[in-house]
Amino acid sequence: MEDVVILPMFPLSAVVFPGTRLPLHVFEPRYRQLVEDLDETSGHFGIVLITRGSEVGGGDVRSTIGVEVEVEYLSTSADGRSMMVVRAIERLEVFSWLDGAPYPKAMVQRIPSHEFTSDQELLKQTMSVVRRTRALLSEVGDTPALCHDLEESWGVDEAAWQLCSLAPLSLYDAQRLLETSDPEHRLAQLRDVCEAISQMAIALLESGDATFE
Repeated sequence: MEDVVILPMFPLSAVVFPGTRLPLHVFEPRYRQLVEDLDETSGHFGIVLITRGSEVGGGDVRSTIGVEVEVEYLSTSADGRSMMVVRAIERLEVFSWLDGAPYPKAMVQRIPSHEFTSDQELLKQTMSVVRRTRALLSEVGDTPALCHDLEESWGVDEAAWQLCSLAPLSLYDAQRLLETSDPEHRLAQLRDVCEAISQMAIALLESGDATFE
């Protein structure tokens, strides 16, 4: 298979979108070893969602679509624990998992970004829906309202991924968006999911029930 590479993998109970950043606390011995070996991979590794099981101890079930990340900040303490900040570069697909010792590795293929061919109207519409959804949820739960606009320097594709990261999504919906290659389709999905969440929030506000599950 063309462009297939072997990457260290860090399965998480989280979905990470391209262009976004994620802080990580590394304390398990196997992932401490991954950190020590980062020079061999130029500070790159993969992250995929754990669909069933725990982040600690292994034996988990993992998604096949995730992201390749690069380390932007790393600090290791005397006891071997590390704090790092990683930035997701692009999506990847796992073709096979390799021997999990001392940490997970996989044969992966990078998934290039698809060109955004629509005008920016869909992006603006989706931004408005995400903002409205966050504002409604701020009234019924702990989700804060969105207090800033998208960076003007972002391209349309990066802005679309950032919107996915800002939306109040379940892991299921977030993973479904990550797996969607067509950016217009992804934005339309995101808009529809947030519209549905908004309607539930409005119903809760009208009923006087401030509990949002």
